[in-house]
Amino acid sequence: MPDLSSLNVLLLGRKIASLTLLPGNSTLLVFEEDYINDAQRPTLSLSYKDAYGQLITDQPQTNMRVPPFFSNLLPEGPLRDYLAKRGGVKSSREFHLLWVLGEDLPGAVRIAPADETAWPDNTEADELDDAARRRNALRFSLAGVQLKFSAVAKAQGGLTIPASGQGGSWIVKLPSPFYSDVPENEYAMMELARMIGIDVPETRLVPINEIEGLPEGINQVGGNAFVIKRFDRTDDGQAVHIEDFAQIFGIFPDRKYERANYRNIANVIATEAGDESVREFVRRLVFNALIGNADMHLKNWSLIYPDKRNARIAPAYDFVATIQYLNDDKMALRFNRTKLFKDINKTQLARFAVKAGLPKKFVLDAADETVEAFNDLWSKAKKDLNISSALSSAIEKHRKTIPL
Repeated sequence: MPDLSSLNVLLLGRKIASLTLLPGNSTLLVFEEDYINDAQRPTLSLSYKDAYGQLITDQPQTNMRVPPFFSNLLPEGPLRDYLAKRGGVKSSREFHLLWVLGEDLPGAVRIAPADETAWPDNTEADELDDAARRRNALRFSLAGVQLKFSAVAKAQGGLTIPASGQGGSWIVKLPSPFYSDVPENEYAMMELARMIGIDVPETRLVPINEIEGLPEGINQVGGNAFVIKRFDRTDDGQAVHIEDFAQIFGIFPDRKYERANYRNIANVIATEAGDESVREFVRRLVFNALIGNADMHLKNWSLIYPDKRNARIAPAYDFVATIQYLNDDKMALRFNRTKLFKDINKTQLARFAVKAGLPKKFVLDAADETVEAFNDLWSKAKKDLNISSALSSAIEKHRKTIPL
């Protein structure tokens, strides 16, 4: 039998499992006995908990891909292609990508090769040694369609992309070559959400010429980058565990628009995170309906584990008024039996609350607060945040279609 390649799964620095590549390109996750037997074990994912809160230890093999929780740690789209190329790995080889990128993943998970394990055969870059693969790939793997890179803030103001890409307390999102002013759009919507009272990390708009160390080959389109502080890192650089709802539901990232809906998300938040997180969820759902964000899919909602075991809704991210670019009247996921923004009214919200097992008044009050705050602040926000006429017009036209 050939030697098998194995990766250690570390959570908050502790080895909790191994991920092994089996013949035929299937993978198998096996938890460590001491993690299984630890009644106070830190939470890896709600997807690994059964109805009684116990760890599900019998994990199936996954063919050609790593298990969904780990697949969702990897980047998507252009960033995956870029980092895979630099690491000398095919972008479809998820086990190999975890090997290369595992030092700087979202949350408190780290992936490292097991002692004396061999680099898997049949790759395109067997001539590279392990250090070169990791160095070339920047060791950074936050998921998304826009190119994002981990960064550290310089004392004098600008941002520097770390040479290794490891660590870093900020995310830099570069402009889109297809849509104009996406960084400006996201900055304005995130800051408007903060003004309304939604939990938003620190954000900035940074001129691209103030960002040092951008990797070669990155097309610099537009004048600014959007920069957001990582909420999965403390001020002293310690990792805080998070997971998105594709991970929670065990769904591969390419199915992030399927298999679950907003009620499913609300159910989990109500069960695991409590009333304040539910209120925050409702406010974000309504806010994104008001700005015409048609891209609030499963990966744009996350839970965070500040005490390592218990969840609350993570700070907000990826709020973009997509209505500026796409004439799309549908939400990313189903709300009750519809995806249409125009169907979000008080009757539907009340029905949503009943189906999700939430108090109707609680949900309706959170929605009313959000609409009222939005209406009160919109005129001021347009001026203070330098919202462009194109974005302002798109949102105002869209808002007229929302019954709330």
